[in-house]
Amino acid sequence: MQMRFDGRLGFPGGFVDKQDNSLEEGLNRELREELGEAAAAFRVERTDYRSSHAGSGPRVVAHFYAKRLTLEQLLAVEAGATRAKDHGLEVLGLVRVPLYTLRDGVGGLPTFLENSFIGSAREQLLEAVLHGPMETEIGREGRMWECFLIGPER
Repeated sequence: MQMRFDGRLGFPGGFVDKQDNSLEEGLNRELREELGEAAAAFRVERTDYRSSHAGSGPRVVAHFYAKRLTLEQLLAVEAGATRAKDHGLEVLGLVRVPLYTLRDGVGGLPTFLENSFIGSAREQLLEAVLHGPMETEIGREGRMWECFLIGPER
C-alpha cells in the first residue's frame, strides 16, 4: 500500500485517461507514475481483476486488481519508488502491510486496519488478504516473506 498526499492509506491507481485504451493500460501507466520504472517489469492484466466498488463521486467506480509479485519484484519496486514521477506529490511512500497478528491479538494487522484509508481501500485490502493472490517464499536470512499485491484504486 502507499501513504497518499492526504495522509490516508490506499493502493496505487488513478483515473483512466483518453490515451488509455483499457482499464489495464491506464492502471499500468499509473503504476509506473506512482511506483517508478520497476513497475514496468510486470503488467497487470484483465485476469488480475478482483472486484469493483461504486465510488463517492458521480461516474466513479473503483476497479480492484491484485497482482502476485516475486520477492525480487517487490524489493525493486520498494527500492525505486522514491524516484517515481508522483513521489512526494501524490504518493508520500510505500507501506508494508503486516500480514500477522501479535500474540496479544491486537498488534499487527488488526491495529493496521485502524488507520485511515481512502475510499474502499480497507475493504480491498481485506479482500486481497482473504482471497489472494499471495505467495510465501523464504527470504534472506531464512525469514518468511509474504509477497503481496500491487493493486489500484479507480
